[in-house]
Amino acid sequence: MPFLIAVLGLLGAAAIWWYRMKAMNEAAREVADVVGRVQGNIRRKKLRKQAALSPLTAIDDPVVAAATLITSIVSEQGPILPQREAALREVISQIAQSPKKTDEAVVYAKWAAAQVDDTTIVIDKLAPFLRERLDPHERDDLLRMLNRVAQGGEQRLRTADQRMLRLRQKLGFEVN
Repeated sequence: MPFLIAVLGLLGAAAIWWYRMKAMNEAAREVADVVGRVQGNIRRKKLRKQAALSPLTAIDDPVVAAATLITSIVSEQGPILPQREAALREVISQIAQSPKKTDEAVVYAKWAAAQVDDTTIVIDKLAPFLRERLDPHERDDLLRMLNRVAQGGEQRLRTADQRMLRLRQKLGFEVN
């Protein structure tokens, strides 16, 4: 009888330890799953950010860059109304060599601005590109173009003033 009790005791202890090891294994698996999900979320966020920037990194023409920058700033409050689009086409046609180039620049600008949610990112990516390729007089013209398009609707855009200051700073002008 004492031998039977000892065997049952050992089996009970083994069952308890087996159950504890199984629970620890499940807990470790859950921790590994959580870590894997967090790492996956970080990777996906990085990929989404890169994908969001890809329309901007593909720009290699100052006319398209200017159109995209202006479109992004004026479309921040909502979709571009026909009056603002007409003003955008007018200012872009003054710097483009042909009507075809104007159409291409405006269409690409509207698409790229719709792809990138944050106007600040557009300014931060395109302003250095334009700063390298435009002289100070042309950069000043760009700011005037943005101002004309921002005033092109039925009411002036409030956020355009804030973005204008950031753009001025990124283009290399003094900001008071």
